[in-house]
Amino acid sequence: MEKVLTLRQAKQIDLFINKKIGLPTLVMMENAGIRVAEFVKKILKNNKEKKIVIFCGKGNNAGDGLVCARQLISEEFKVDIFLLSLPGELSQQAKINYNILKKLNIKIKIITSGSYLDSIDLSSYTVIVDAIFGIGLKRKIEGVYREVIEKINSSSATVVSIDIPSGLDGNRGLPLDVAIKADYTLTFIAMKKGLLINQGPKFSGKILVEHIGVRI
Repeated sequence: MEKVLTLRQAKQIDLFINKKIGLPTLVMMENAGIRVAEFVKKILKNNKEKKIVIFCGKGNNAGDGLVCARQLISEEFKVDIFLLSLPGELSQQAKINYNILKKLNIKIKIITSGSYLDSIDLSSYTVIVDAIFGIGLKRKIEGVYREVIEKINSSSATVVSIDIPSGLDGNRGLPLDVAIKADYTLTFIAMKKGLLINQGPKFSGKILVEHIGVRI
């Protein structure tokens, strides 16, 4: 039977993998980003003319998205990256991947206001990757984050969420006022409880469990 984790269990497992086994968070982030990039390529059937957009928040989920972007760009896919925070607000591991992209002269657009968001036309993208929030989010979605999620939900692109649809409570399976409606959710190591209960399935789409270097 497939394991289903609460948020507390998921955090304990991450800590165990990092501290006890010794697999660095940065390596797990790299593996996660590679898995997402591979899945996006399958959706596109390796058609490099179709465009991808990746929305990143500020935590480690954003780091997964930045790795995904680098992997796809390295294979000459058309990728736009939007960061919904200032670079200085990124988590330590996400910032490392942000700096790698900057050193590679890869353009990252920063959205901190709704006025800039209004100028973004999502109709030109075939795939949207949601790397905004991870499983630990507990507060209601407000400001530019809410506007981005609503804009993504109104698009016709295929939406792929990393680990959990942004805005979905990972324990209760309920939106924190608003949440991404994904076509696919790639979650890591094991299934998360909130993906399966209440409104979780409605927001998660097809769920795939990906392994990123360690099985539990």
